[in-house]
Amino acid sequence: MIENRVKNFLNELPKFNAYGEEVTLVAAIKFQSVEDVNCAILAGVTDVGDNHVQEFKQKYDQILPTVKRHFIGRLQSNKVKYLIGKIDLYHSVDRLSLAEEISKRSNAANVISNVLLQINAGDEDSKGGFSFEQILQAYNKIKLLPNVKICGLMAMLPNSENQTLLKALATKVRGVYDKLKIEDKNFKYLSMGMSSDYKLCITCGANMIRIGTTLFGERNYK
Repeated sequence: MIENRVKNFLNELPKFNAYGEEVTLVAAIKFQSVEDVNCAILAGVTDVGDNHVQEFKQKYDQILPTVKRHFIGRLQSNKVKYLIGKIDLYHSVDRLSLAEEISKRSNAANVISNVLLQINAGDEDSKGGFSFEQILQAYNKIKLLPNVKICGLMAMLPNSENQTLLKALATKVRGVYDKLKIEDKNFKYLSMGMSSDYKLCITCGANMIRIGTTLFGERNYK
């Protein structure tokens, strides 16, 4: 079942977005069994994303090592130490203090950590991230931190049926990305889009999407 879902999704997923950039699928593996995750990898998934540090620690050595590892959930600063050197890309750097902790831990371990700065596109209290007004100042501070490389932006759109609103917000995020990309050669990822809105996000310029339910079915939260 999962093998077919993955293969069908990869066959239907546009290889490039509207800007001619290759689209990368990150499989969101929260609460999925190791067997199901490895099945998805064997079916063609090249990148997987974790949401919880404890779950990441429990399953890290059991997941096939051929994939790139992403951390896509909200991250507590006191848990960064468990991830350093094991994560290829941190998507949810949503505050300066988190970036500073990643920098400190990375410096001590002599590794470079690749990060995305999270924009709170819908200005929602339930989500982390910098506002559109804060993002440039945050970028200018975080880019100076040692052992941290900013590789782009991440955003989660609001849960809304208003397609006009969602398109406007996604387009605004892309505008910020383009502005920073001109200044920074390391900028190459705009992580935006999940199972419910990835098609719209790709149309608006996302080149990395985080998909869980469409690949694995509804999660078992028990």
